[in-house]
Amino acid sequence: MKVIIIGLGNFGRSLAQKLTLMGHEVIGVDNQMVKVETLKESITHTVCLDCTDQHAVGYLPLKETDLVVVAIGEDQGSNILATALLKQLKVKRLISRAISVLHQTILEAMGVDEIVHPEEETAERWAKKINNIGIIDSFDLANEYSIVEAKVPEQLAGMTLAQAGLRRKYNVIILTTIKVTQGKNLLGIFRKSHKVQGIASPETLFEKDDILVLFGKNEDIQRMIRLE
Repeated sequence: MKVIIIGLGNFGRSLAQKLTLMGHEVIGVDNQMVKVETLKESITHTVCLDCTDQHAVGYLPLKETDLVVVAIGEDQGSNILATALLKQLKVKRLISRAISVLHQTILEAMGVDEIVHPEEETAERWAKKINNIGIIDSFDLANEYSIVEAKVPEQLAGMTLAQAGLRRKYNVIILTTIKVTQGKNLLGIFRKSHKVQGIASPETLFEKDDILVLFGKNEDIQRMIRLE
């Protein structure tokens, strides 16, 4: 995967390094040369430019990039301007960093679906989310086991837990499901909210856009998500 990370502060720098170690091509971008120089030996590429400048952003390979992360934190204005510019340029996937509730509300109003809060979420967890297609979030346990949030595979929509037979086929346990619903934020803009459905039973019905919360060995979870 090709990833551009804009803003190489603590969070952006850590995320860029972790994704590079996972084998992704990472371009780190910042308007401060000292941050760019610090990272040039530890990630794939580094670029010094102002991502609030439309002409400057035009030099980035956005069409060939799978994901752009706006990790700017210290300057909310620059974060919002860079995010708006990237939305206008229709990048394939955009994640933006929010510093406050109001900042998040503005990003949501702009149509940004994936918002990161580095003060609450680590770069390592976001690197895993980005690296593992289908996984929304994960919590590592000992001995290569994890508790994972993952989208319901399309082929399972309309099935019950008993019909899907995930424990038998993949040796994973479904703990619960989460329904994704629509609600309004502070500006009256519709945003997604999540409602846990309680402990899963054999009659639990999987529906499109549901989120599975499951437990198992990492390799078994990956097999289940790919339905191998």
